[in-house]
Amino acid sequence: MSEPKAPTPAPGDTYKGWLFKWTNYIKGYQRRWFVLSNGLLSYYRTQAEMGHTCRGTINLATANIAVEDSCNFVISNGGTQTYHLKASSEVERQRWITALELAKAKAFRMQAESDDSGDDSTPPATGQGAGSRNSEVQSTLRTLGSKVEDLSTCNDLIAKHGSALQRSLSELEGVRLGGETSEKIRQVTERATLFRITSNAMINACRDFLALAQTHSKRWQKALQAEREQRVRLEETLEQLAKQHNHLERAFRGATVLPASQSNPAIDSKGPVSGKGDASDEDEENEFFDACEDVQEFITVPADPKYHRRSGSNVSGISSELGMDDGTTSLDEQSLASNPESPQSQELVPVRKRRTRIPDKPNYSLNLWSIMKNCIGKELSKIPMPVNFNEPLSMLQRLSEDLEYYELLDRAAKCQSSLEQMCYVAAFTVSSYSTTVHRTGKPFNPLLGETFELDRVQESGYRSLCEQVSHHPPAAAHHAISERGWTLRQEIALASKFRGKYLSIMPLGSIHCIFEKSTNHYTWKKVTTTVHNIIVGKLWIDQSGEIDVVNHKTGDRCHLKFAPYSYFSRDVARKVTGVVTDKDGKAHYVLSGTWDEKMEYSRVMQSSRRGENGADGRQKTVYQTLKAKELWRKTPLPEGAENMYYFSTLALTLNELEEGVAPTDSRRRPDQRLMEQGRWEEANAEKQRLEEKQRTVRREREREANRAASPSEEGKESADGAEEVEIASEPSETTYKTETLHGSHPPAYSSGHQDNYKSMWFEQLVDPVTGEPTHIYKGGYWEAKEQGNWDSCPDIF
Repeated sequence: MSEPKAPTPAPGDTYKGWLFKWTNYIKGYQRRWFVLSNGLLSYYRTQAEMGHTCRGTINLATANIAVEDSCNFVISNGGTQTYHLKASSEVERQRWITALELAKAKAFRMQAESDDSGDDSTPPATGQGAGSRNSEVQSTLRTLGSKVEDLSTCNDLIAKHGSALQRSLSELEGVRLGGETSEKIRQVTERATLFRITSNAMINACRDFLALAQTHSKRWQKALQAEREQRVRLEETLEQLAKQHNHLERAFRGATVLPASQSNPAIDSKGPVSGKGDASDEDEENEFFDACEDVQEFITVPADPKYHRRSGSNVSGISSELGMDDGTTSLDEQSLASNPESPQSQELVPVRKRRTRIPDKPNYSLNLWSIMKNCIGKELSKIPMPVNFNEPLSMLQRLSEDLEYYELLDRAAKCQSSLEQMCYVAAFTVSSYSTTVHRTGKPFNPLLGETFELDRVQESGYRSLCEQVSHHPPAAAHHAISERGWTLRQEIALASKFRGKYLSIMPLGSIHCIFEKSTNHYTWKKVTTTVHNIIVGKLWIDQSGEIDVVNHKTGDRCHLKFAPYSYFSRDVARKVTGVVTDKDGKAHYVLSGTWDEKMEYSRVMQSSRRGENGADGRQKTVYQTLKAKELWRKTPLPEGAENMYYFSTLALTLNELEEGVAPTDSRRRPDQRLMEQGRWEEANAEKQRLEEKQRTVRREREREANRAASPSEEGKESADGAEEVEIASEPSETTYKTETLHGSHPPAYSSGHQDNYKSMWFEQLVDPVTGEPTHIYKGGYWEAKEQGNWDSCPDIF
């Protein structure tokens, strides 16, 4: 198929031709038909599309044109539009660059003239007005051109008469005084007069040109300034409208979840966008994830107004029949929304002023692909990871961040109803993920025996202790107790699957929350965390999966569902929904919100089955609920958080040095401290030293275990020890164990560790509630701190 040959560009001409445009990392450069006309560069998939479908347009008046190499060049307007283009040859690229520069200059002139600030009124936006402005521009250009021609003519005349004058002067010097003298003097005088006249004309022409150029220069400058101010105003207005739209949409969807047929589709402004392409590119060139829109398992609708006057009873049921229950499970709506005795409503004055800033994150570049391309299908614990991928906190400190919104447990401890208490516990479960939305940095993998204490008794009424109890597999035990009547404990290990484009992190283990007054014992597990764009693009995090919060004393249950991000979903991003039921399966509360912003609850007044089947063939439950009220809202990040690893107010204080902490505390870890101070090269060297020290200690511990073994088992222990030494001989910085691309699901968590290490502050027991082996705090840490007796602590740093 013959292709039309692009003509040599000329000022004002329309220019067309084929170029290769970058689309994404999967398809690379694709051949597109580009048309340059009236200061606009548009492109189509084929020439046939010119009449009906334009794939994208960029205005050259404000665009920047940059040449990358012999065939590649980039056009960007400084905003969301960036075209990475490639020509078939260097000559073709130069033709396009020339045409684009000429069109850009022309578009800029026309834009400046159209917004001329010297006009008393704005010209009408009609064809006649546009023609008038165009005529004015053309007239100005003709006048300037005429002046330039006058200057050129005067220059030629000056040169000509100057040469004649020089010849006359030379002849005058060689003439003898006599009859010819007067004639020569007359010629010199005439030539001098002509030269003076021409010079004066030249000076006048220059003066006229300068005055005209200055006049129009001021007008253009004013027009450019007005255009910039107008653009800023439009951007501010657009940003305000986007915020208002997002707020209204969230408020609407948070109050009522309507069926799909009644919902308005909305584009999620929080979805991740990365890569070289621009938002105007064709749909099939965008990269989507395989998560489809999830079908709602239930629907909530506003309850009949008569129920709003009967807050003393709880109405629930699976059938359409109305059932009233005035038992102890009833909940005072007002007390749930705002408890005057709750710690959240009291002013707590900190005893100690804690820091509010850390050093800004340095801007060090690192080629992630050079490290990660060899990791696919391998065990990540055998790959050394530099601190460039980390944040200056350990996994133990990240685990302690679950207590960011401890006030929810304080309020839950005061509840008289177990169902009310369940709402707060579920909100606390969701709130622990709010700190992860922008935290793409990997926490430091704790060394075996490393601890972290968080003593907030005087400020918030609780104290917390974490310890790394195993290194193969990596596992951490956590215990927190509050003076306000609750205890939180957990042992968490991490498994992961690396898929090349994203990393799925699956926490293993259960979390326990026990309330002293009611003796209610709650357990739940964490959902899967997915880190997207591991190799290329901007990293972003998503939480997905389901959580069952179970009250083992009463049988109450809350089923929470974290919806995975989907480009095609009409719901807001990071959405969480849940239903609180009693031991008989009756629904009492519906929870809704997002894990990065807030959670709300709605009291169920009546429930019924929907007459039509859903997409999965099951009937949906329709809940009639009262107006939604807020349970929890995320605290805004501190100012400048984007330069401080997106740390929350609590996270900024976690690595602050404190007196009296154990020598194994994460605050004393040198590589983590060096990274926080911005000394990353020293941190990498110190990190390697600590890892090598840990491997040496482990090999020595295994040799002692082998020597202590019985003769009948010595051979087996030696073989096992050799295998463990081989694993430990590799760098061991990451907490992620990776399966192959088609690997199986991670096994159920077991705390049968292989380190031959006895924990300092935790002991391994079988949990009486879940039946799982777990590490439970055995006491002694806070007493040792009071006495300053850390003699039994190992030297790990």
